[in-house]
Amino acid sequence: MPRPISATLSLSALSNNLQVIRRFAPHSKVWSVVKANAYGHGVEHVLQGLSSTDGFGLLDFKEAILLRESGWQGPILLLEGFFSPADLEAIDQYGLTTAVHSDWQIDAIKQAKPSAPINVYLKINSGMNRLGFKPEKVEAAWHALKALPQVGEITLMSHFAHADGPEGVEGQMAQILAAGENISGPRSLANSAATLWYPDTHYDWIRPGIILYGASPSGKWRDIADSGLKPVMTLSTEIIGTQQLQAGDRVGYSGRYRASGEQRIGIIACGYADGYPRHAPSGTPVWVDGVMTQTVGTVSMDMIMVDLTPCPQAAIGSKVELWGANLPVDDVATVAGTLGYELLSALAPRVPVTIVE
Repeated sequence: MPRPISATLSLSALSNNLQVIRRFAPHSKVWSVVKANAYGHGVEHVLQGLSSTDGFGLLDFKEAILLRESGWQGPILLLEGFFSPADLEAIDQYGLTTAVHSDWQIDAIKQAKPSAPINVYLKINSGMNRLGFKPEKVEAAWHALKALPQVGEITLMSHFAHADGPEGVEGQMAQILAAGENISGPRSLANSAATLWYPDTHYDWIRPGIILYGASPSGKWRDIADSGLKPVMTLSTEIIGTQQLQAGDRVGYSGRYRASGEQRIGIIACGYADGYPRHAPSGTPVWVDGVMTQTVGTVSMDMIMVDLTPCPQAAIGSKVELWGANLPVDDVATVAGTLGYELLSALAPRVPVTIVE
């Protein structure tokens, strides 16, 4: 029989999350962000659950083409834009919308000969200092694009660095408003955190990502616990072995965990080669046979050890949840010193995926 690990994806949870998002921003259209292979969920898997979205946002041309070949005829936005002038041929062929964040991209569009005008998202660097034009250069870039017959609709976009924390969006919003003061047309500003907590940022299009998949943009599950969002992915496995420890016995590579007394542990079929974080310490929560317990020892490539003291009934074959419906991925990530974003998107290709309606 196959190794007993799997990632189960709930399409009903995905559809629910999209509807919850629409309730937070009832007057905006939704770019469902499916970058990083839909945050580890698989672009081809989430398409059905997100079929009522207004558009998809992503980075990879291959994922954009996959959506088109799967039958999606609506808008697709390249969030990082194109990487070479030659990419404009694919943008034209597949009817894609592209971000524009640099002068060289404007020059490339000027030299292109698309069959129809290309819709663009003009990126404002409002203080995050990744991609985009500084506010004082945005209007000139907008006029340059507006003058090109190769360009269709122009939307102003930016991205918030602090919408998930105490600093908020005020400082960046001031930059954005100044940059677009003399520019008419649609706006797209709100990421997941801004969608939930800053309605003044919603404008024409919102761009939710992590909340589509039922995890928190702040990394804290309690921040979205009452939102109606549901986890989409459940990573589960089984106990494949047990060990009875005595006081002083050590567990795993480097023996970083030492039993303080008699203790029974279970060995489960999951490890860092499946996408579980190797740096997760002893004490990381895990759901075993309906009971919350914790890991012990160093995460191995293919196995994790868990304390069975709280669940003495657990045995070989008992069900284990690493994150999902009973254990929020954000809670696992917090103990591991990372974010749910990383855990979800790190799901390894070797883990079988099961789709449930």
